[in-house]
Amino acid sequence: MQITVITSPALKQELLQQVTGEQIITGVQFVAAVSEVQPHTAVVIDLLFNGSEEEIKRLHALQAGLVIVHAPLITLQQLPENFARINSWPGFLQRNLVEAAAPVSFQTQLEQVFQRFNKKVSFTADVIGFISARVVATIINEAYLSLAEELSTKEAIDTAMKMGTNYPYGPFEWADKIGKEELAGLLNSLTQEKKRYTVAPLLVQEINA
Repeated sequence: MQITVITSPALKQELLQQVTGEQIITGVQFVAAVSEVQPHTAVVIDLLFNGSEEEIKRLHALQAGLVIVHAPLITLQQLPENFARINSWPGFLQRNLVEAAAPVSFQTQLEQVFQRFNKKVSFTADVIGFISARVVATIINEAYLSLAEELSTKEAIDTAMKMGTNYPYGPFEWADKIGKEELAGLLNSLTQEKKRYTVAPLLVQEINA
C-alpha cells in the first residue's frame, strides 16, 4: 500500500513520534504539496489541508483509494465519499492515538494506515472539532477569561495546567502552537451549538492586535 503524506517538517516529526529508530517506514513518501503527489496513489494523507473547495477538487482529482485530511472544522458531508478526516493541529499527532471520522467502509483501511506509524485510531462521531480539540479549545478559552479577570499570569496558568493535568503544554502555549485564529474558528463554529463556546474577548483582542 503506497502512502503519500503531504506535510511540513514539524508535523512529519510528530507523525513519526512512535516510530523507533530500528523501524523502516516502507511505501511511505513525504511531500510538501498536493502538486507533488502522483495520481492513483493508494492513500493520500494531507496534514496541511485547508478545507477549501479548490483543495478538495485537487485531492479528489488524484483518484486515490483513500484520502485522509486534516479537517477539524468541516464534516464528512462536505467531503467526497472516499475522504476521512483527522485533526493534525500542532501537538496532536505526538500522541499514539489519532481521532478520526470515516465512512464505515474505509475504517479498517484507515486503521492499517496508521499502524504503519505505530498509532491507533479512535473513531468518533462526525462532529466539528472531534473530542480532544473541543476540550483543548475550551480550556484555552477559559484560560483567557481567567487572564482577563487578572486571576493569574499566563506563565502561572501554563505551569499549573502542565503540573496538574500532565498536559504537554499550558493553555497559552497551546494557543501559540495551534494558532489563535484556528482556535477562534473552532470556537465560533461550536458557538452555534452552545453559547458557552463564545470566544473570550481577550483572545479576540490578541488575534486582532
